[in-house]
Amino acid sequence: MSELSTYPLRLPRSIRAGVERLSKKEGVSINQFVSIAVAEKLAMIEAESYFAERQARANLEAFDRLMNRTTGEPPQAGDEP
Repeated sequence: MSELSTYPLRLPRSIRAGVERLSKKEGVSINQFVSIAVAEKLAMIEAESYFAERQARANLEAFDRLMNRTTGEPPQAGDEP
């Protein structure tokens, strides 16, 4: 299990009320709700950074060559979704 730490968090009343309402609706504690929300935000920012780095390394000419190649086999019966 990961190490836990505490952090005093001050929220505007309107945000606190929304957190309380939604955490109750989800059946989790306020702490768990806030932890999940922060984890989701971190994941989103890190994914955005990851894809930006990948995009910077992209070789669009190589991609176009790959997509326009004429080798390979036509789709077989059963390949459809």
